[in-house]
Amino acid sequence: MLIFESQREARGRTLRLLLAFFLTVLLLVLAVNGALALALGVPWLPAGLGYPRYFFEVNTAVTLLFVFGGWWVETSRLSAGGQALAEQMGARLAQPGTHAEELRLIHTVEEMAISSGMKRPVVMVLARDEGINAFAAGWDERDAVVAVTAGALDHLSRDELQGLVAHEFSHIREGDTRLNMRLVGMVFGLEMLFRMGQDMLPSDARDRNPLLAVLGLALMAAGWLGWVAGHALQAAVSRQREFLADARAVQWTRNRDGLGGVLRKVMTQRSEGVVFRSVGSSVQHLLLVGTEDSRVAHWFDSHPSLEERVRRIYGRRMQPLPLSPSN
Repeated sequence: MLIFESQREARGRTLRLLLAFFLTVLLLVLAVNGALALALGVPWLPAGLGYPRYFFEVNTAVTLLFVFGGWWVETSRLSAGGQALAEQMGARLAQPGTHAEELRLIHTVEEMAISSGMKRPVVMVLARDEGINAFAAGWDERDAVVAVTAGALDHLSRDELQGLVAHEFSHIREGDTRLNMRLVGMVFGLEMLFRMGQDMLPSDARDRNPLLAVLGLALMAAGWLGWVAGHALQAAVSRQREFLADARAVQWTRNRDGLGGVLRKVMTQRSEGVVFRSVGSSVQHLLLVGTEDSRVAHWFDSHPSLEERVRRIYGRRMQPLPLSPSN
């Protein structure tokens, strides 16, 4: 694995994808104006209706208001902080006094904080999740949380747990937790335009207004296309940040069998049919490994495939590892 080359590649692709994200917003504005202009021009509407004054200016302003207003609303909802979000996902504070595995986790996090020169995040545990997984959340280092599943504590060796923690520390160091939370808000804003068009459709045939119905359908079409593009770009950004965090974890631990072993054991769990706890599509990007797979050519997958991640770490294909008690 060419660690530094992989990191540069992931950062470069992330930048291009973020630029594409903002280009999507621009194209959405053009699509809304075009769709509404066509809607007002359909032949069965009253003749000579024409475009109202400032038609395109108002369309542009309202579209941006919905997109960025939705972004603000959603990010405000997430502003409670990393620990509050982790608790919503079912995590609790680690209990080193009563669980030896959780004491080992805290020691591993403390060691990684020292070696990376970062502030130690709050350590939490998903106690009822048997799948090997973890996530980091928070707006910055002062707000950061690292949560690990019970399955990871039960099945990972010390080196593997260190690789898993290093991966999550990379997300915090690189600002991925903050970036992901902002992208969630932006995609929500794109979805709001679709909902506005939906609200314009008459709910009762007696209240049917042809003009509103056509305008509503036009907004729904433009909003849906914008949401699909935004969601696909969000997933693509997330996949690049996973590659970057994998490379940084190998760099920090100097041991590709650490994180590599984690991913290979996850492959075993999936082949054995272990059920991974679903956390909802809006926070999939926070996890070490996703629990939902897209059926649309994987465009909406928040994570690269396990096989591809393992291949990048080792430089070749590797077989799954048997699950063994932690040591």
